[in-house]
Amino acid sequence: MLRVMVGLAVVVAILATVTTTLARHAAGPDDPDEVVVSARATDPLAVLHAWDRERSAAWARGDVAALRGLYLRGARAGERDVAMLRDWKNRGFRVRRMSMQVVAYDVRVRTPGRLVVLVTDRLADAVAVPVSGGPARSLPSDGLTTRRVAFRRTAGGWVVASVYARPLASTAATSGSAN
Repeated sequence: MLRVMVGLAVVVAILATVTTTLARHAAGPDDPDEVVVSARATDPLAVLHAWDRERSAAWARGDVAALRGLYLRGARAGERDVAMLRDWKNRGFRVRRMSMQVVAYDVRVRTPGRLVVLVTDRLADAVAVPVSGGPARSLPSDGLTTRRVAFRRTAGGWVVASVYARPLASTAATSGSAN
């Protein structure tokens, strides 16, 4: 059981900001069920922190609908995050105190409707709490992970559209060009 929990904790940590996906997602129609995250926020770090807090709260409540609403409809990262939450619920646990420690970030794109942030962070504190009672079990902290997170502003606020496991390679690094 401990091995399963550690494995799932690692997956949760990797998904702490969101899960990995290389697919870019085109903007679709706004979803009225999307959760409001920093609707008026424009500071990229504030958007990221607000989104992380909302995600942590959804996980703590075991609220699949709220978690799904944090992602653009059809986003693979959201589908994977929801699947993980359901797995924890099916095992009889709630994951609480998912605190992200952001150690670095770099804004790559910033428009009124789109925000792309390269973020290096780690899951600093999380516990698995049995729904049936019993002591909480600390989940291991993970190492630093860098992801490229793309947010879209919808009518309700900022949602995650996609997540890249690591920054996309620059042709400057692979071809010697100076772009």
